[in-house]
Amino acid sequence: MLDGKKTIFSGMQATGNLTLGNYLGALTNWVDLADDYNCYYCVVDEHAITVRQDPTALRQNARKVLMIYIAAGLDPEKCCIYYQSHVSAHAELGWILGCYTYMGELSRMTQFKDKSAKHADNINAGLFTYPVLMAADILLYQSDLVPVGSDQKQHLELARDIAIRFNNIYGDVFTIPEGYIPKAGARIMSLQDPTKKMSKSDENENATIHILDKPDDIIRKFKRAVTDSVGIIQYTDDQPGIRNLIDIYTACTGKTVDETVREFDGKGYGDFKMAVGEVVVDKLAPIQARYDELAKDKAYVDSIIKNNAEKASYFANKTLRKVQKKIGYPERIR
Repeated sequence: MLDGKKTIFSGMQATGNLTLGNYLGALTNWVDLADDYNCYYCVVDEHAITVRQDPTALRQNARKVLMIYIAAGLDPEKCCIYYQSHVSAHAELGWILGCYTYMGELSRMTQFKDKSAKHADNINAGLFTYPVLMAADILLYQSDLVPVGSDQKQHLELARDIAIRFNNIYGDVFTIPEGYIPKAGARIMSLQDPTKKMSKSDENENATIHILDKPDDIIRKFKRAVTDSVGIIQYTDDQPGIRNLIDIYTACTGKTVDETVREFDGKGYGDFKMAVGEVVVDKLAPIQARYDELAKDKAYVDSIIKNNAEKASYFANKTLRKVQKKIGYPERIR
């Protein structure tokens, strides 16, 4: 615990374009946490290469994600916003923790099974040991809390198991992290298949709203959103498309579900989809404007990248040096 505040760690992969789901489900909560916690928000580019990446695109996407973090309201003076690959302690601790992780534990990770099925031509060791690097990400900063979705809970449990195992051998080295469940965070689903989460990797361009989408594209995608033949705007599991649109509308306007249902009582789906599209355009407009400002100020963004990498490295290396001493690595001569 630093300055009496608990530490939170989280990150997003530096692949593809961040979505409306990333913003409403995660980024808005990250912004709210900045005053009450020591926050480390990583642009996850080391994990990204478990799948083959175009080098130029990866560099561009990493910078884009970092700028979206800031444009969405994360203050780089309050939060440590950095590239994972710029802090070598992540990879160094990842190797050490790999020696305290069992093959059986990794083989039970469902995400490895899922990704192996999707990338059968590239089932590499990094894909298998991905959760160990994730554990290093978390444990380096003595994180108390980690915001996690349902797809990452298993990885957090493994990080806890590794930390407990290490502490049992060497003493009180790592803080044991807990999962953080935010007060509110909309779960935004695909516009084309509302039974699935909105994904930046969806091949159907009409399924996903990206944070940097142009207003006309946003409206067009909402007009094409899948609904149903019931014809009534109500919040029910039997109408997942309409339920998803209501979730988006309430997240953008601050209105309750009941208020939204009353507002559109007797209205058609076409009117409702247009209204949802318009509030999303309004919600994303200031983020897009700030992003455009950042894109024109290379020196400022570069300074954030440099300064926050140094800050992250300072705290990460404190943990790494402690770990290295505990396991018996020779001391460095300075």
